[in-house]
Amino acid sequence: MPTIAMAFPIPPEKLETWRSGMREIAGPRRAEFDASRQRQGVASSKVWLQEGPGGPLELLVMEVDDPARMFMELGTSQDPFDVWFREFIADVYGMDLRQPPPGPLPEQILDWSAPVRA
Repeated sequence: MPTIAMAFPIPPEKLETWRSGMREIAGPRRAEFDASRQRQGVASSKVWLQEGPGGPLELLVMEVDDPARMFMELGTSQDPFDVWFREFIADVYGMDLRQPPPGPLPEQILDWSAPVRA
């Protein structure tokens, strides 16, 4: 299954909004998030917060059947959670998920795993 990794700069003034949204997704909206990701062919989704000299970054790693289809479905879905999620992303990042992502999807350059030991 393809893995996709993305980094999103979080405007410092939106960091608490982002944290609040992540708490909602991990808490009271968890079942809705699970259902949304399953509909979109996502097998796993991992999110980190990286604080750096340029400010906070969201680091997102997903295993997904078809990343382009996932973004298309997320952008067009009328499911209440997906609508809420698009509004959350627009508020934090100013991104409109109803539009195709600008440019190509991330390109994986290296995939390394430790050899299996007997």
